[in-house]
Amino acid sequence: MKKLLSLFAFLVFFVGTITAQNPVSKPLTHEIMVKLKKVGAPQISPDGKWVIYSQGESSYVVEDNSSDLWLASTDGQVAPRKLTSSKGGEDGYFWHPKGDKIYFSAKRDGDEVPQLYVLSLQGGEAQRLTTLSTGVSGAKISDDGKYIAFTSRVFPTAFTDSLSKKIAEEKKKIKTKARVYTTFPIRYWDAWLDEKQGHIFVMDAVTGAAPKNICKELSIVESKGFRLGSFSFAPDNQSIVFSASSDFHTSAYQSPTFNLYQISIQGGKEKVLTTDGMDYTGVDFTEDGRYLITTANVNGNKLYYLPHVYRFAWPAMTGKTELAAKLDRPINDYVLAGSDIVASIEDQGVDRIVKISTETGAVSALLGGDMGSYTGVSVGPSGALAYNFQHLGAAPEVFSYVGAKKIAISKCNDAVLSGLDMPRPEVIWTTTSRGKKVRSMVLKPAGFDPNKKYPLFVLMHGGPAISIKDNFGYRWNAHILGAPGYVLIMTDYTGSTGYGEKFTQDIQYDPFRGPGNEILEAAADAVKRFSYIDGTRQAAGGASYGGHFANWMQATTSHFKCLIAHAGLVNSEAQWGTSDVIWGRELMNGGAPWVPTKTWAEQNPMRYAANFKTPMLLTVGENDFRVPINNTIENWSIHQRLKIPSKLIVFPGENHWILNPENSKFHYQEIASWLGTYLKP
Repeated sequence: MKKLLSLFAFLVFFVGTITAQNPVSKPLTHEIMVKLKKVGAPQISPDGKWVIYSQGESSYVVEDNSSDLWLASTDGQVAPRKLTSSKGGEDGYFWHPKGDKIYFSAKRDGDEVPQLYVLSLQGGEAQRLTTLSTGVSGAKISDDGKYIAFTSRVFPTAFTDSLSKKIAEEKKKIKTKARVYTTFPIRYWDAWLDEKQGHIFVMDAVTGAAPKNICKELSIVESKGFRLGSFSFAPDNQSIVFSASSDFHTSAYQSPTFNLYQISIQGGKEKVLTTDGMDYTGVDFTEDGRYLITTANVNGNKLYYLPHVYRFAWPAMTGKTELAAKLDRPINDYVLAGSDIVASIEDQGVDRIVKISTETGAVSALLGGDMGSYTGVSVGPSGALAYNFQHLGAAPEVFSYVGAKKIAISKCNDAVLSGLDMPRPEVIWTTTSRGKKVRSMVLKPAGFDPNKKYPLFVLMHGGPAISIKDNFGYRWNAHILGAPGYVLIMTDYTGSTGYGEKFTQDIQYDPFRGPGNEILEAAADAVKRFSYIDGTRQAAGGASYGGHFANWMQATTSHFKCLIAHAGLVNSEAQWGTSDVIWGRELMNGGAPWVPTKTWAEQNPMRYAANFKTPMLLTVGENDFRVPINNTIENWSIHQRLKIPSKLIVFPGENHWILNPENSKFHYQEIASWLGTYLKP
């Protein structure tokens, strides 16, 4: 008996020891996700030795959120140290060409709008450079370090800050708050638009310098449809090249065109650089000043055009040449490095870094594989890279690539995430009934048991011109959604990006039926492949275009136990007239709603309301102007009228996304409750 007791005691001690050494990993929770550090894109110093980046602290109390700048050595030998410490956050940071100063924009000392600051690395506090009532955005410095240019949204005739202030004060005195419009658009995402325009300001890069609005004599500014795009200092450092539209007010019936222009940093009339009808966006120059590099696409009646990279001889603006003509992949961001373009591209669910020669247009791979996303790239001398890397189970961090070696720089979330159970997704390819191959990610829940059968949650992405990538999500985090005990499948249906221009474009005139069938067929394929999926217990949901698909599934199948639609349209015709953008919807359906096209007639969920029967959770932000609340209210009315089990959640103060942490937590809880009611994991 004593021997048995001794053996029992030993086993208890042994098991306890093992448990202590190997703690049971935990699932990702909303509380953990909110507290993760938010790391921004890195910027390498001119000598390549240092990298700066932003690091944010979040909490459920929005007012307590903060973001500061950090400095670390590119080779990883010097640990990161905090450069700033303020209640607000720093953004738009960049180096002085000499590498001894850092510039950034921030709200400090009661600022209502961001101002420009400079911080010497020799020590001391950051110095404020601007006091504009309209704020600072997108600042850049000239190659010689003498001038800074930025944009600010001002009233059309307010070419001095004193005049901006005067006009603003006069408007405050007007008793009526009526908004009057004569042109389109009138609102954007969650804000009503006013008459303000983006203008370019230039100033000496020294404390006490006065910014000058250089747009006073621009003829394009006087057009009804003026809209400023991107800009860059020209190689002479005495002029600026920018993209702009003069016909943005026509966006109700066509796609606006952005052309390239040049203006002296002293102001004056603009020089028109492009008039070929293409839509130009990016503006950059090669290090030797020989070429202007830009991104552009055809402007026509297709729903989607992939932007391509072009080279012009500078300053002649001759010899227009397409670079990387066969790439056929979206470019997320890019920088010029010597005679090369270093770009992050989207490719079949991951983001890779490639190099594009500005001389030959040849493309060569630098970083990337079958997992994760490489973005926010910055390039230093001798080819050193800094970038953000993330995947489905890891929030973005800063890495460097020096001498063919990957070096983890920030590592601020490693300790938290290492103790969590976040399985890696499995990628499957499904050949659909119409002969297309579509990619899906299948994700197991935390604590996965291969001997169990799990319900399936079909998570449908928005866009449609985006994709389900292997990166970390905050708004619809797959690991949190699956944690109660669900397998998730996320499919890149026709219309998704990263699979070629044609694949994305093919959703035109077939917004729901074809892609919706692909989603269903991919889910069926997963059920056949994986014995741990219980195909009799399935739910589907998504946000934005994913919410549209949820409503389409409601209209066309009784396959699911329940559905979830956030910011989803139920009536395509009503959506066309109430959204902040309408032309793309017209292109999708082949004409205006009063044009009797087959798409309007056959692929509007509202027309199939008699078929609705699946329990549905409906959620929406009250200030969503992209998919206005009327669509969700109409959908709710249908469900109530037909006595279908349903729940409506309206978030006051929220827009297309549920961003307030407490609201976000409640949203996740309600989704989990709804799925649990009908799937019972």
